[in-house]
Amino acid sequence: MDIITLLLVGFALLLLLRWKLSRPQGFPPGPKALPVLGNMLQMDFSNPLKDLKAFSKVYGPVFSIYLGFTPAVVVRGLKDLKEILVNKGVDFADRPQNRLIQLVSGGRGLVLAAYGRSWKEHRRFTLSTLRNFGLGKKSMEERICEESKFLIKEMKKNKDTLYDPHLVLDNAVSNIICAIVFGRRYDYDDPTFRNILNLVHEHMKMATGFWAQLFNAFGFVRHLPLPHQKIFRNVKIVFGFLRNVLEEHKTTRVPRQPRDYIDCYLEELDKEKQDGYKSSFDDENLFTCMVDLFVAGTETTSSSLEWTLLYMMMYPDIQEKCRAEIDKIRGDKDHLDYEDRVRMPYTQAALQEVQRFASVVPLGVAHSPIKDVQLNGYTIPKGTFIITDLSSLHYDESNWRYPYEFNPENFLNKDGELMKSESFLPFSAGPRVCLGENLARMELFLFFTTMLTHFEFHWPDPKSPPDLTPVFGISQVPRRFKMRLVPRT
Repeated sequence: MDIITLLLVGFALLLLLRWKLSRPQGFPPGPKALPVLGNMLQMDFSNPLKDLKAFSKVYGPVFSIYLGFTPAVVVRGLKDLKEILVNKGVDFADRPQNRLIQLVSGGRGLVLAAYGRSWKEHRRFTLSTLRNFGLGKKSMEERICEESKFLIKEMKKNKDTLYDPHLVLDNAVSNIICAIVFGRRYDYDDPTFRNILNLVHEHMKMATGFWAQLFNAFGFVRHLPLPHQKIFRNVKIVFGFLRNVLEEHKTTRVPRQPRDYIDCYLEELDKEKQDGYKSSFDDENLFTCMVDLFVAGTETTSSSLEWTLLYMMMYPDIQEKCRAEIDKIRGDKDHLDYEDRVRMPYTQAALQEVQRFASVVPLGVAHSPIKDVQLNGYTIPKGTFIITDLSSLHYDESNWRYPYEFNPENFLNKDGELMKSESFLPFSAGPRVCLGENLARMELFLFFTTMLTHFEFHWPDPKSPPDLTPVFGISQVPRRFKMRLVPRT
């Protein structure tokens, strides 16, 4: 009798779980979900882009999947992505909240914060502060050019060896955002900072993996000795490093003489104490903004530069065309100015083609509607997890001449002039567009042109071409590689 009762209870639970995973009326269709796990076993989380594309062929450009008990809507293609990012940008401007997001940001800050007064205040303040520290101005350009000198000096030390550029590119890019936020740069051989950057990259990879999704679906697994425990350890170490930076600033700052973003934020907190005005600015929001700027200002740009070097070695004729244009416009100057880019359509096209073909941030950052919204004839309830498959734009056969080929001519017209494309959204679009877009574009152009001014880049073994299979994560990064540097005279 006990066994029969147990079986009946088990069967009832199975039905209940199955019922919980049934799609609401009017919700986008999608693959049949398993009890408890949803569609998690039907996807390869080491790189789910192929699975999402396959589902889309069956269910259309707007479809749904279940991540455990959590329903998520996947949006692909120009028409529907433009609808949620731009046309209905505010309606879809919220961020979904899950266990991992709460662990990392607590719903605060710039990237993962809910859409509302706090996020608006912090985004407005951050953009204003970045401009004050040179964003879009000559002073920022000079800062990047100065860091380029350290980068070239370090590279020249390795001209006679097979060289892995990952560490110095990572450090060089990170030093730009660190100078703005922390007021300092870090030496390329600083072991503590090197370890912090390694942990950040590891987190960006693991955050989209199977074990992270399992933790989001089932909170109790936090206490189990599974691979996701590394996420918690990494976050603790990185947060400890950044909290030390913040505490140091609090003890060394001079009021009304801000050195960087942190000091400007602390000035804002002082004003509130004096004026008695209550805003969303507080210590925890300051810390989360620090984390957001540090991580977002490092990973994607350094990965883009690594992809750039790989493609330049893979296609030496493209490398040489870029170099010829650089030399022509540079003339007898030591380096190019950012404004020179307007006379360099081929180099700009090559950099944009790297971003398109590598699709460095393939799924963007998840969105969520602030209210029930209609999309493509479906009802998307408030709070739904929205996955924006930006990579679907970058390989769209109807919008690119060479969708599956690395070719700068995708961005050039028949007269060799640079063209804009609606299907090119490496920084997303709309209210949640990446606030560091202009800084990233400046860094890519100046670092890239400086490196090509000083070196030729060669793949060490022409008979064995580089592995261009990306390592999937929040960012798609290239596999570590070594190259041969040939200094130019």
